[in-house]
Amino acid sequence: MDISQIPYYFSEYIMHFDKYIPMVMASYGSLIYFILFMIIFCETGLVVTPFLPGDSLLFACGALSATANSLHFGTLFAICLAAAILGDTSNYWIGEKFGKKLLESHNRLIKPEHVEKAQKFYEKHGHKAIFLCRFVPIVRTFAPFVAGIGTMHYSTFLRYNVIGGLVWVGLFTGAGYFFGNIPFVKENFSHVALGIIIVSVLPIVYEFAKAKMGKE
Repeated sequence: MDISQIPYYFSEYIMHFDKYIPMVMASYGSLIYFILFMIIFCETGLVVTPFLPGDSLLFACGALSATANSLHFGTLFAICLAAAILGDTSNYWIGEKFGKKLLESHNRLIKPEHVEKAQKFYEKHGHKAIFLCRFVPIVRTFAPFVAGIGTMHYSTFLRYNVIGGLVWVGLFTGAGYFFGNIPFVKENFSHVALGIIIVSVLPIVYEFAKAKMGKE
């Protein structure tokens, strides 16, 4: 393999890790829980890794836990929930301690458009943005970072962080567990996962519509 292609294969493997879970389980056994923890933690906790899979990974793992003895649903839920909560917490403190310096330094790893999108989302929805952003890829990586830069008190942030984590992890792993192994779903996995993501965004659409109607 051409060494120049290593970054491509690495990104392909990481971004579509949900497709390779069975192979990883066969090779590493219970170490799969640590790998899943790190992916969810990094996707939610590091502003430089918003490209990692979140929704599809949780759904795929939930589906596998329904049939794979080596992937226990209760353990899976607890591990992913801990990763989601700790990830957002880490992101908040990174924003509070280093956020302004990182933005002022124009770090190439932090895209300004992503930060701006999260800022607008936060301004529109206030504290509820920490809960709602769980269901929006990219935004969920940057919203805790923006909250840390801003004036949100940590106790308030933590409350929305925990509630959002519970609903997000529960929704996607639960949906995978109950529906992921239905033949139709297995044959159309990517479309079903996209449908679940769209459904999960409905609360945000509701909040947006309510805010717009309130202004009229």
